[in-house]
Amino acid sequence: MSVVDDKSIFIAMKQDGPLAVKDGLSFGNQVNRHARDWVKTFCHDPVTVTKYRAVRSQIFDLLQVNRFSQIPALISNGALKNKCSERAYALLGNLYGIQGELSEVKNRIREYARSADEVITYLQNKVLADYHSNIEISNEIETTQNPVELLLIIFNNQYHRKTRFEAKRKLVLMGLAGSIDQRERETEIEKKFSNFLNFLNRYVWSPKLKIGELQMTYLHSLHNKQDYVCEQVNVIEEGSELLNQPLGDREKLTLIKRRLFEFEGREVPVYVTVRKKDSAAKILKLLRKNEKNPAVAVDDELGLMAVLDTIADVKRFVRHLTKAALNGKSMMVLEDISDTLTGGYYHASSV
Repeated sequence: MSVVDDKSIFIAMKQDGPLAVKDGLSFGNQVNRHARDWVKTFCHDPVTVTKYRAVRSQIFDLLQVNRFSQIPALISNGALKNKCSERAYALLGNLYGIQGELSEVKNRIREYARSADEVITYLQNKVLADYHSNIEISNEIETTQNPVELLLIIFNNQYHRKTRFEAKRKLVLMGLAGSIDQRERETEIEKKFSNFLNFLNRYVWSPKLKIGELQMTYLHSLHNKQDYVCEQVNVIEEGSELLNQPLGDREKLTLIKRRLFEFEGREVPVYVTVRKKDSAAKILKLLRKNEKNPAVAVDDELGLMAVLDTIADVKRFVRHLTKAALNGKSMMVLEDISDTLTGGYYHASSV
């Protein structure tokens, strides 16, 4: 789902919505062309008007003003702006349950700002690389981490409309980062991650290996000459004579580090990654799911992805995992089992 379609809950991000960033801001006259156009567009949509009023109230509370016409005084008065910022940090600290002095609150909110910037950087470098220049962050917004300053930029005619939109976009993403951080502290996700690693080291991996010890292995792959699609993969153990042979144009060697698990007296190699999403990935998940509830991004944060050589090894690892979970007085849920090397052309003779 698009973040800005008709069903989006991120109403502040919609450039055709009630909080769209427009050119030619006017605070002196409440009855102007922009105000008339706004009323004409949204007067028959009571839900949208209610959402607008809720966001407007939050803006007024954060800036400690009663109407938009008081905002220019904050923009031009540095002392007034600093006083407003100090109070806003205290309000945001209480909102996100941040314990500690004002400096701790500021540090946390700076982290939220960095997470917001990381989301945009990820999008412009990967998902929306073709639109890199359209969504990149301006220097003025990237270096601003104070939420009050970002909010005032939105209402400052000295800034270009795109820059003002970037400030609004950053505030929305910072809000999601704050909600995610609060949820993580409430659910003690760091403690759970530590416990998960301890479980793997104690019950899953081979006791013959030291904690953190990995087995070096190479994947020898053969690729199609036209589109470089992988056609064949073989596992080569470290120390093999095959590693000294020259590679052809269609061949590639990839180093992988594998662990071992013990099954019925046999050591079975497995390549694993333990999933722990960073803050930017969690924000992106909320945007993708059209959700503001941080539990959607946080509660499934921990996971394990394993890659094995054969279907038989997959079956062994599944049985080993479930047994290890029982030994640890717990249960393990397997989200997905798929065959990515043979294209799924495997037909079991038994289940």
